[in-house]
Amino acid sequence: MKAEIHPKFHTTKVICTTCGNEFETGSTIEEIRVDTCSNCHPFYTGKQTHKSADGRVERFNKRYGIDEEENEGA
Repeated sequence: MKAEIHPKFHTTKVICTTCGNEFETGSTIEEIRVDTCSNCHPFYTGKQTHKSADGRVERFNKRYGIDEEENEGA
């Protein structure tokens, strides 16, 4: 392995700009700022809405002739 070709590895502070949460990880960058973290992201907090997916499953099943009652027992 060649010396002096790899970037320096730091213990990095990650800061969420939305909620202010901070945690540490390892990276070649000394500080990382993110828009959302697992503390405030809707998927992880349980506040995610599925409005864009409404009806997609039903349209798929209708298009390909899949009966939902047949698949419930599977």
